Amino acid sequence: MFTSDKSALAERLRADLPMILEENTKLATQISIDELAILALMLQQAKRIFLIGAGRTGLMMRAIAMRFMHLGLNVHVVGETTTPAIQEDDLLLAASGSGTTSAIVKAAEKAHSVSARVAVLSTTNTSPLANVAQLVVIIPAAQKQDFHGAISEQYAGSLFEQNVLFVGDAVFQTLWKFSNIPAEIMWKQHANME
Repeated sequence: MFTSDKSALAERLRADLPMILEENTKLATQISIDELAILALMLQQAKRIFLIGAGRTGLMMRAIAMRFMHLGLNVHVVGETTTPAIQEDDLLLAASGSGTTSAIVKAAEKAHSVSARVAVLSTTNTSPLANVAQLVVIIPAAQKQDFHGAISEQYAGSLFEQNVLFVGDAVFQTLWKFSNIPAEIMWKQHANME
């Protein structure tokens, strides 16, 4: 099934690494900067920020939560044992390529029901998740069951997942630059019990 031919593996990697970078670069030009600016404003205005995603997308959201924490924002990952109840003036930032992942949709509906704001990172603005959101940032990547490679040569939702992290890092970078917080001060927020 796999190969033990190192040169064949190297040749494949020489093709795949640039392809992945090229797909991400192309997608970055298709994401609405205005939508990202609105997201940045929503993050600044929120009393507390809650992040949710499932699977690999969930891992990207956890990384984004860590960066927002480094910036000094009051941030929680949905599903953690120490995550409090979401309330009015809070923001739920949810990521789902399809916008149909049931646990994420239910979390968004709960947030909406208590008058918290909902912002979504998704491939579509016509989904149950988008229906309860005040903001949908479209990441025009392939959904995980797009097996034909029309949008991405990568497997499943890889391009979407990568761009969730890139978008989160871009928003973080922008907020950090406007905050004027020195990197040395933010470093004090890094975990020291690893």
